[in-house]
Amino acid sequence: MVSIAFTGGGTGGHIYPGLAVASRLKKTSSCRIFWIGSGTGMDKNIVEEAGIEFFGIPSGKLRRYFSLKNILDIFKVAAGFFSARRILKKEKPALLFSKGGFVSVPPCAAAFSLKIPVFSHESDYSPGLATRINLRFSEKVFIPYKESLVFFGNLSKSSNDSSLNTAGKIIVSGNPIRPEFSEADPAIGRNFLGLKAEGEEAAERILLVLGGSLGSREINELIMESLPELTRYYTVVHQYGEGNAETTALNNKTFDNNLYKPYAYLRSEIPHLIAASELIICRSGAGTIWECKYLKKPMILIPLRGSGTRGDQVENARLFEEAGAALTFIPGAGVSAADTSALLSDLVISLAENPEKRKLMCEAEISEKDAAEFIAGEIADKINI
Repeated sequence: MVSIAFTGGGTGGHIYPGLAVASRLKKTSSCRIFWIGSGTGMDKNIVEEAGIEFFGIPSGKLRRYFSLKNILDIFKVAAGFFSARRILKKEKPALLFSKGGFVSVPPCAAAFSLKIPVFSHESDYSPGLATRINLRFSEKVFIPYKESLVFFGNLSKSSNDSSLNTAGKIIVSGNPIRPEFSEADPAIGRNFLGLKAEGEEAAERILLVLGGSLGSREINELIMESLPELTRYYTVVHQYGEGNAETTALNNKTFDNNLYKPYAYLRSEIPHLIAASELIICRSGAGTIWECKYLKKPMILIPLRGSGTRGDQVENARLFEEAGAALTFIPGAGVSAADTSALLSDLVISLAENPEKRKLMCEAEISEKDAAEFIAGEIADKINI
């Protein structure tokens, strides 16, 4: 049986889209799939829960800024390369598919050294550092937006390295969506929350708040301040992140469970809850916003930003806003917490009272392709399965 290796990790956003491609391959082809990821962190649990064999390797972080940790991580990256090379040499995959993240660089380099074809996917508008490095090892790089093409053209023009020649390499595919989103059922989401069925008299309207798998203190604090206004229109379902329970303690006492439903973390329920929701407030990580768009949900995006990021979430939010699929909310510098929460409340209320605007946001087009099916087809064609 043909084997296909997958790599990527560090966050769910670098794993879940890869699992979507793996799932599509397993449905349409007879193949064995295994995953190479970080030996520490969430990678192993997420991948093994999806029923895929996992191999852990040492993993160093790729930083764009000076840090003494970079010196130590050079050795971790080197160890990851040799560990990945041993795995690939033993398992003999026909192809390696990379979903990005710092852990993907050593396996991509190792596969290239063994003459194993490498395909990569970038989820964000602009390529991250891992994708820029993996470009030299990849035969094909799939990207989410046609607008992203400019970055890869600039890469090849600014270098004399022939391995960075992007001619024929870059393919616009969109972002893969996990298969469970095609089976999302709003009735299951409403039942999970203990709410009335859709269509029943006085059925609750749902506002879903997602701050990412680790939560977002900024979003949590905004929601705490805004709850009195938000719950005039919605039952607020809030994933606040494990370790952030203190930010919701007050509201657990103040609001009954018909108005505010906080959860530390949501897993299998997420597709059904998104399907059941009228409006989503979330970060603008690529995975989350594409999954919400797939289920045709209007979004208010509060992108992660600042010196600790490369600005990818701000770029993602801008593209979705320009397409008409979302509104972006970025708190202004020097604005008080009370004023900021009032602005957010006003934005939510403006959408709650405007069904036509919500409908237009739901109907906005982002991509014409089923990215998981398209990429799986490209992989299958390459290795003749």
